[in-house]
Amino acid sequence: NVEMERRGEWAAASGGMDLAGGESPRFSGRAVALLASRPDLMRERSGSVQVVAELAAELGFSDDNGKRPSSIRSLKFLLPNFVFPQVERESGQEVPRWVKENVPDLLLPWAVFASEPPPPPPP
Repeated sequence: NVEMERRGEWAAASGGMDLAGGESPRFSGRAVALLASRPDLMRERSGSVQVVAELAAELGFSDDNGKRPSSIRSLKFLLPNFVFPQVERESGQEVPRWVKENVPDLLLPWAVFASEPPPPPPP
């Protein structure tokens, strides 16, 4: 993603998602190192999808800047990066700041991401 940003391709490919809120490679490395150092945890988590941000919140580690990014399935990540921009484009109005600043860090179940997209609205 950083390379795409350097080439000027990231904005179009991501829909304008800001890389400043992203995770460093070290953040993922910390998750791998922690799992590798705890064989019981490695066995328990092996064979399933693990989100580094969720592991960080559960196991108490952070990124280089001391932050813990929100999970990719959290409303705190999804609404500002995907929903609010679309609402603003389609309505021509900005989502109120108080709404943007009070998005809960609520995790959506994986089943939400595996289902078919909703049908288009009737004409």
